[in-house]
Formats: sequence, structure tokens, C-alpha cells
Amino acid sequence: MSRKTTTILCNHRLQFLFSLNPGKSHIKQVSSVFSVKSHCFSTTSLTDPSLSSTSTAHQTNKTHIDLSPINCNGIAQFLIFKCPQFFDKGKSERENFAKVASLKELLVDISDLIPDVTRRFRRILILKPEDVLEILLGFQLECERVAIEGTKVESLWRLFKWASDQDKCFKHLPKSYEVMASVLFQYGMLRELQLLLLAMERQGILLDNNEIFSKLIEGYVGACDLERAVLVYDRLREQGLVPSLFCYHVLIDLLVRMRRTQLAFRVCLDMFETGINLSDGEMVTIDKVVRLLCGDGMVQEARNLLKKVMALGFEPSSSVINNIASGYCEKKDFEDLLSFFVALKRSPNVLAGNKIINGLCTNFGVERANLFRLELENLGFRPDEVTLGIMIGWSCREGNLRSAFIYLSEMLSTGLEPVIWSYNALIGAVFREGMWKHAQDILVEMVDRGMTPNLSTFRTLLAGYCKARQFDEVKMMVHKMVDHGLIELSLLDNPLSKAFMVLGLNPLSVRLKRDNDVGFSKTEFYDNLGNGLYLDANLNEYEKRVNEILKDSMTPDFNLLVMKESDHGNFKAALLLIDEMVRWGQELSLSVFSALVKGLSAPRSHIRACSRLIEKMPMLAKQLDDVVLNLLVRAYCKGGLTYKGRIFFDEMLLRDIPIENGTYTALLVGLCKRGNYQDFHYCWEIARNRKWLPGLQDCKSLVECLFHRRILKEALELLESMMLFHPHLRSEIYHMFLEKLSITGFTSIAHKLVDELIQQGCIFDDIAYNHLIRGLCKERNYRVAFTILETMLARNLVPCLDVSLILIPQLCRADKLDKAIALREIVLREQCAFTFSIHCALVKGFCMTGNVGEAANVVQDMLLKGLFPDAEIYNMLFQGYCQANSLRNVRELLGVLIRKFLSPSISSYQNLVRLMCMQGSFTSALSLKELMLGHSRYHSLIIYNILVFYLFSAGNSLLVDKVLNELQEKGLLLDEVTYNFLVYGFSECKDVSSCLLYLSTMISKGFRPSYRSLRAAVTCLCDLGEFSRALELSREMEVRNWVHGSFVQNVIVEGLLSLDKLQEAECFLAQMVDKGLIPDSINYDNLIKRFCFLGRLRKAVELLNIMLKKGNIPNSASYDSVIHGLCIKNQLNEALDFHAEMLDRDLKPSLKTWDMLIHKLCQLGQTAEAENLLISMVQLGETPTRLMYSSVINGYRVENNPRKASELMQMMQQSGYEPDFDTHWSLISNLHKSKDKYSSNSSQGFLSRLLSGSGLSYGTSSDSKVKMG
Repeated sequence: MSRKTTTILCNHRLQFLFSLNPGKSHIKQVSSVFSVKSHCFSTTSLTDPSLSSTSTAHQTNKTHIDLSPINCNGIAQFLIFKCPQFFDKGKSERENFAKVASLKELLVDISDLIPDVTRRFRRILILKPEDVLEILLGFQLECERVAIEGTKVESLWRLFKWASDQDKCFKHLPKSYEVMASVLFQYGMLRELQLLLLAMERQGILLDNNEIFSKLIEGYVGACDLERAVLVYDRLREQGLVPSLFCYHVLIDLLVRMRRTQLAFRVCLDMFETGINLSDGEMVTIDKVVRLLCGDGMVQEARNLLKKVMALGFEPSSSVINNIASGYCEKKDFEDLLSFFVALKRSPNVLAGNKIINGLCTNFGVERANLFRLELENLGFRPDEVTLGIMIGWSCREGNLRSAFIYLSEMLSTGLEPVIWSYNALIGAVFREGMWKHAQDILVEMVDRGMTPNLSTFRTLLAGYCKARQFDEVKMMVHKMVDHGLIELSLLDNPLSKAFMVLGLNPLSVRLKRDNDVGFSKTEFYDNLGNGLYLDANLNEYEKRVNEILKDSMTPDFNLLVMKESDHGNFKAALLLIDEMVRWGQELSLSVFSALVKGLSAPRSHIRACSRLIEKMPMLAKQLDDVVLNLLVRAYCKGGLTYKGRIFFDEMLLRDIPIENGTYTALLVGLCKRGNYQDFHYCWEIARNRKWLPGLQDCKSLVECLFHRRILKEALELLESMMLFHPHLRSEIYHMFLEKLSITGFTSIAHKLVDELIQQGCIFDDIAYNHLIRGLCKERNYRVAFTILETMLARNLVPCLDVSLILIPQLCRADKLDKAIALREIVLREQCAFTFSIHCALVKGFCMTGNVGEAANVVQDMLLKGLFPDAEIYNMLFQGYCQANSLRNVRELLGVLIRKFLSPSISSYQNLVRLMCMQGSFTSALSLKELMLGHSRYHSLIIYNILVFYLFSAGNSLLVDKVLNELQEKGLLLDEVTYNFLVYGFSECKDVSSCLLYLSTMISKGFRPSYRSLRAAVTCLCDLGEFSRALELSREMEVRNWVHGSFVQNVIVEGLLSLDKLQEAECFLAQMVDKGLIPDSINYDNLIKRFCFLGRLRKAVELLNIMLKKGNIPNSASYDSVIHGLCIKNQLNEALDFHAEMLDRDLKPSLKTWDMLIHKLCQLGQTAEAENLLISMVQLGETPTRLMYSSVINGYRVENNPRKASELMQMMQQSGYEPDFDTHWSLISNLHKSKDKYSSNSSQGFLSRLLSGSGLSYGTSSDSKVKMG
């Protein structure tokens, strides 16, 4: 097409567009676009992220969405009604279906699982209890063999309920209840299982199966449904059954997690009383219960539980003993605690022992603590440096410095190293006792032992020297603190002022002055030069402060230290201090714990550390306030620990703590992401009942998650509520919902929503339409997208850039070239900065439709405008020319690429090789391969594989050998793809030896051939008469458990049958079943007919059942063959069952099948059943043969039933047949026997009716003609 012609065509198209959009005046100016060079240059690719819908700054003539006139009430129900295909009404619909469905309809759902069982009940109307049991047992057996979808179990459950409701006198067999319960549990249908158990109770049937009860409890525990789990547990125990050990374990574990102390204690005691054999593994569970009991102050109960453990011969673990010890410490009952240890003849571990010693020191003093320590040592307790450090600190605090040094001496004598806190305590004590000169000695010893003084050490030293008025020492300590990096001191800073600041004193209020008063002396002390000095300060406050610091140094306040680290955001140091705090037997205060949890919950990176902290201190966690709990639940859910967030959420519900909207939202999002739908709907109902509504930002994440998980009903309810309660945010809310609906595959719902709002008078902006078009294109619903595009253009709205780039190629593909070009010009006018991308879209569209010439013209136009095509555009043209089989143009384009130092893409190379091989240009194909190897970024083997494939497609196996030699010379190893191409290619060329060589090589190298390769190899062998080798290949596949497809199985079996190896053929098929080598798409239709012909009816039925179980329906000929075989063997009931199954599956029996069944039924005296078949034929649009009618009529004649025979004769005549004379005469001869009988039924006698139906009557004219068949 010439340049001039193209310009004229485009002008014509633009005029067409302007006629659609007269308001777009700028479109008139576009006609000259082909003759004017644009100054805009861009190399932006089609995938540039800057082209997203949010980039709308270049668009003009926009309107804003106006939602003020709309009525939001009922919008959710409207959308559910308009788009029923997206909403899972399945449950309610299935329940309603079960109430009205017939037995046949219920059997259909499970017939593909147990066809051999359900087939026998297709022709009956009611089920007997033993029938239901047979179905259940068959289903259970199939469950053990293969995985079954949950919907099939639901169908079985509906059938079970239908059977109960079919007759008031119907009662299921006890075994049926047991099997149904087992199946329901196996597939996690806990609600249905509980309903079944209730029905059994009403029937007075007790399920004597502790395994099912145990599994039901475990299921409820897994769903965190504690109430139902305990309910089932109580029922189980009332029946005298004993849960499994694992059931006890999981139930107690959930009770502990939910902090149900009394219930956990009861269940734990019950576990002991049942006499169940416990193992060491159960001691972990008991530890948890003991810890829970002690935390709630139930120490005596914990001790009783421990006695039961010991009575069974188990030694209590250290954690159990320590938890009980901690419980006694909380109650300050140290006498009972000592008796507890004496009774056990055990001692606590060092952590528990330190807690005890610290508690005694705090409440009763060091002396009593020391006596208790000695008692514990007699029981085996071994104090550590912290134990003696606690006693040193409290001795110093009590002013007993002598005892403190005794404990230090004891520590050193036992080889223990004092900790820094002990040295700090001693330093503080010597200062308080006025022995400040010895403080330096303690500091030196401390450093000699390799300890670095910490901030607390220096604060103690500063406070001590300030108390002793040794300010020269104070200055020295300040300089040491600078050396240790604890503080900073500039040249202008006064060391004393710095010291006062470290001590928490105001340097302006505390000053050191020289006494220059010659009258009244204020001198308190002298410096090294003999100058009299005094403190100008509030001495009472001064002394109070330094004494407080000295006192605090003796027993470290870890709560204060943790709080300081937490306030500075140094959570790692805070958690390390908590571990040290535990060593010192101290308890974290609620305020510090709360602050730390709050700090750890804020950044998501610390949430697991927060979780570990809470697990260590569950009792403090129970005391957190509403602010911290809300923050904690949100942090858990956002950090991926939703199940833990759910536990605290339930705790908040139990304590009636206010729950914030953000907490509900975070929990719902977390549950939705995890796919925990049961918990989600439970929390959703709670949130909705409490008038919850998320904020706009939180709503976005929740809505997107809901749509991704297809929880549509709730999402639309949320939309309605948000619109009603946030009228000022309606525009943002609708944009958000339209966007999320469109990107998650529910654009049709978004479209219905927009249509409804337009009907209510809403005016939408371009953003809403862009969302719709983007979603429709993603769902490939381009026809509707084009309609919305026309609506936008009619309203002078222009699609955003990314939407336009999607639409332009699709408009071309839909043969709407005028509109594609027009849209390009509009977008170019609005978004001139993206000219390159817009032209690319049009090139792509032309290439998609095979209009490569137009695409080339667009590229030429781009060059004229200074826009240089990239590799992507050239590859589009490449593939377009290849699809048009234009090798000359391809070569020209290839030359352009080479000159630009570019190489074709892999898809372009593939198309070009195909074209060259198809046209016999094998030399060119080899040259192209060399070009790709030299410039391509793809792996060399991919290039060779493509070449090999198309050489085989062209039948040139000789050139393949040359390529393989080249691969070998280059040392390139063949991959799985190469071998598959070789096996398939050589088999197509009938080169059996090469085919088998590469197949065996492939297998020996550990590659698995594709099914296509195996099928091709088997076919090749069989076609060439090499059946024995094909059989060997099959055995090789069987050894490796490779699936045998329909073709391979059919070929092997047909080959065996052709050799009269019937037994071997049946064994082969049986092995396929036993080893699970049958694909889901199996087809045995040909073999079914073959086995029926050979009289092996049982095997034919087996194959038919296998097809049904795999979800494949055999064809009518297969059923016909089976029915014929059954009729020959006089198995008429079975034949009728198959016939009924055919009709249920909408298959059409052959006339021969109908004839044989009717003939057999009449032959066996079942004339009424034969008549029913005739009626069925007519209802299905089939025309029975004369012989079928005659057989049934004769059957009624034999049964002496002329009325029915007459009715059948009339049907026969209506079908266009006339009965023979013998049949007429036989009916007339019986007239006198039935005349009285039928006289009351009609004013016309039987004979009259009979003859009139035949064209004769009493008083007929002599020229009446009768057609005799």
C-alpha cells in the first residue's frame, strides 16, 4: 500500500471517528499527522511502569464522580441477585435440593465413584436399610483407595439424610451410622458428624467408637472451637469411652492456650484416672497445666497433680518443680515450699532457687534467706554467683557490710566469679559506711578480674565521692567515663557539672564554692591545696539524691533498666536485661511489661520477639489493658501470627474489653489471607454485630483480600455499609471497590454496579471507566470493553494510557481498524510524551491480525517522526511476516536487525526456522542458527532444539544427524527436550533403531520421556510389526511406574488379543489398575466392545467402571455392547440397570438394544416392563419397530389382557404400523370374554374400538379399505 493511499485511508477513518464524537474538535486536526514530524521522542517500552492508570496528569476534559443522588440501601443484595454465578449459594441450594430430589438424582452425584454399587438402585424408588449400608460400605472402600473430593462426601450425607426422611418407619442400621461417621470425620465435616451423633442419640444408638469421638475432638481443637470440643469430650466420657492419648494432649494444650485453668485441671486429672498408659512425652503437657495452675495461684492443685505423676512412677521434671516453687513464692508461703522440697527430696534449679532467695531477702531479710539456702543445699541445691550476689546486695542494703564480705569470700572460695552487680553493691556500701578510700580498691579488683565498669558502677562512684566531698576523685571518675565512651565531655565543659548531671542534679542549683568569708566560716571541706570549700545547694535534697543512688546500687532495679532501654528503642538490650532479671529472681512489673510489649508491637520485625516474651510471662499478659491488647492483636495479625492474635481477641471478648475498628480489620485480613474461613466468618459476624467499619486505607487491604479469596457477599455488604456511613468518602470508596473488583476477576460485578448507579443518576469519571475496561480486557471480554470505550468517547472522556495500549491491538484484532487508528490519534493528542508506546501498540495490533503491510507503514511513519523502533517492534514484524509466509520480507528485516547489531527473539527465530524448513531452505536455517548462536542471549541448546524440531517436521532426518554431530563436537549435552524431539521425530520418520536408541539413552540418563514420545515409539514399533519390542517398552514403563495412556494401553491389548493371548491382555489391564498407571483421561471404548465380542463380559464391565471412576463417560456403543452381552447371558436385571444408567447419562441406546431388551422382557413374561420401555422410547423421540410392538402385544395376548393389547395396538397404529390379521382375529375372538368387563368403560364396545382403530366398524361401507401390514 502506498504512502498516499495510507494517508487517504487514515483521513477517512478520522472523519468516521469525528462523526462519532462531534464534540472532540481536536480530532479534526489529526488528519495531517502523517505529514508532520513530531518533536516528542520516547524510547519507553510497552511495559514501562510509568504508564499505569495513576498517571493521569496529561488527561483533560475529565469529570468527577457524583454520587450524591444515589440510594445505597440494598446495593449488595442487588449485585448478588444480578450476578448469581459468582456467589456460592451451594450450601443452601444443596440442602434444598436434598429435600426435593429423587433417589435417582441423589445417586447421580456419587455414581462416578461407585458405579457398580449405585447402578443397582437406579430403577428403584425407595432404599432399604441394607441398601444404604451397601452404598456406604462401597463409598468407604473407595475412600481408602483414592482421594475423593469433599463435595462427594456431602452428596453421600444428603443421600443418608434422604433415606431417613423417605419413610417414618425407616431406621438406619447401626453399622450404617458407624460408617457414615467414619467418612464424615475423614473429610473434616465436623458439623455434620455432630448432627449424626445427635441423630444416633435420638434413635437410642450409642456409637461405641472412641476413635471417632477422639478424632472429632481433635478436629474441633484444630478449628479452635473449644466449646464444641469440650461438649463432645463430656459426651464421650459419659458413655464410658476413653479418648486417645493424642486427643488428651491436643485438648489440654488448647485449654492451656485459652487459659481455661479449671477445665485443664479437670481433663488432666481425668487422664490419670482413666488408667491410660502415659509416656514421657505427656510430661510436657502436664508441665503446661502445672504452670497454668501456679500462675492462677492454685499451687495445691498443682502439687496434687504432681503426686499423681509420681504415683505412676514418673520423676517430676525440673520445670514442674520450679513452677510450683514459683507459685509458693508468689504466695510468700516459704514454709510449705520447704516442706515440698523435703517431701520430694529434690531441690530447685538455680533460677528457681534465686527467686526463692530474693523473695526471702525482700520479705524476711538476709539472715532467714541464708538459713533457707542452707536447707536447700542439704537437698542438693548449688548456689551460683547470682545467688550469693543477691545475698551480698541485700546485706549491703541492710548495712551489714561484714556479712556481704563473708558472702563474697564464700563465692571466691568456691571458684565462682563475682558479677558486676555485686561489686557495685559493695562499692555503694563502703561509701555509705564512710569508707570511701576502699572504693578504689574494689574498683581495681573488679578491673583486674576482667570486668568493665558499667554506667551504674560509675554513678555509684560519683555518688559516693560526692557524698564524701571528694570532688577531685569525682573529676577523675568523669574523665574515666569519657575514656569508656559512656559520656562525652568537651573542653568547655566543667567535669563537676557533668558529674552532677549524671547523678540527676541540676548543675545550676549545685555549685562548689571557695569560702572567702573572713567572718563566719562556711567551709565544709578542703581541697588538695588547703582551700576551704563548701557546697552552695539544698543540702537535704543533695544528700537525699546521692543516698538514693547508693541504695539503688546495692540491689539492681532491673525494671528501671529495662524501661530505660525500651524508651530508647534498644529492645535487644531490654530483652537481655529481662533474662538477667530472671537470673536475679526479680519479677517484671506490669507497667514495664506493658510498655515493652507496646514497643515491640510497633515494628513488625520485633513481633516474634514479643511473642516469645508473652509466652514466658502469660500471667502478665492476662493483665494488659485495652490499648496494648488492641495493638498486640493488630501486630500479631500483620506479622503473620494470626492464630495468636485470635487467642488474644477471644480473651478480649471474654473480658469485655473494647475492641477497636483497626483490630477487627487486621484480624479479618489475617484470617482471610490464611484461608481460615470458619474463623473468619465467626469474627466477621462479631464485628458486624458490634457496628464495626474499617477506615478507608484498612478497607483497601481487606477488600482486596476478600475478592482474592472469593468472599464476595461479605465484601459487597462492606461496600454498602461504607457508603451509608461515610457519605463524604463515597467517591473514594467506589473507585477503590471498582479497582479491586476489576483486578481480581469480577469486572462483571463492577459493571453491574456502574450500570445501576448510572440508572440512579450517578455521573462517573474516566477513572471508573478505566477500571472497568482494564478488568474486562484482563478477563478477555473485549466486546464489552469496546462498548464502554464508545461510552467514554461519547462523553468526551479519554482512556488512560495503559488502557489505550491494551485496547488498540484488540480493536485491530476485532477488525475495528478505524476505531484503533482513531483511538491512537486521540491518545497522541492527549499524551504526546508517550508517542513511541502508542505507535508500538498499533504495530502490535496490525501484526496480530496478519496485516503486516500496515504495521510496516506505521513503523515507517515512526522513522519519519524520529522514533526509532526497538527490538520488540522488529520482532513483531518478524513474526507477522513469518505467519504470512513471506520469506523475502523476513530476510530483508533480518538484514536490518543485523545492521543494527540486534538478534531476533526466540519466538521470532522459531517462526523463521519453521518458515525456512517448510519452504526447503535448510541451508538458510543452518545459517540462521549460527547467527543466533553468535548474538543470542539464549542458551545454545534452545537454539538447537528448535532447529531439530522443525527439521523433523520437514522430514529431513539426515540433516538432524549433522546437527547432532555438531552438538557432540561442541560438547553440549542433550537435555530432556532434545531427547523427546529425537524420539518423536525418528518415530515419525519410521527410523525404529534411532528412535529406540535415543529413548533408551534418555531413560538411562534419568530423563523421563514425554507421553507423546512413548506413544510415538509404541506406534512405530507396532506399525512395523515389532509388537514384542513394544511389549518390552511397556514393561520398562511399568517398572518405572510411568502412566500408560489410552493409546498405549489400547495398542498393547489389541496386539495381545490379535495373538489370541486373552489371558495376558486381562492381566496387563489388571496390572495397570493395581499399580495406579491409568491416566485420568483413559478411554476403553474400543476394548469394552472387543471384550464383549469375545465373551469376557466381566472384564468389559470392569473397564467401563474404571472409565466412570476417572470421570470419563463411555460412549453409547460401549453400553450397547455390555447390554447385549448381559442379555445373551440372560442377566436381564443387570442389563436393565445398564440401560437405565445410559438414559441417566443422556446416552442414546441403539434400536438393537431396545429391541433385545423388549424381546427378552416379553420372553420372560415381564410384559408391563416391556411396555414401559416402549413408552420411554417414544418419550425420547425414538420410533419403536413393528417387531417391538408385536412382541409386547403378543405378550399381553398370552397374559389374556386384551385391553392392554388394544392400547398397544393403537400406539402401533399411531406410529404408522398396521397389525397383521392373526393379531386382529385373536383379539376379536376374545371379545365375548371381555365384553361385559369393558362395557361400563365406554359407550362403544371393545370390538368397535378395536375395529375402528383398524379402519373397520359395525355398519361400515363395503368399500372400506384396510391396510394390512
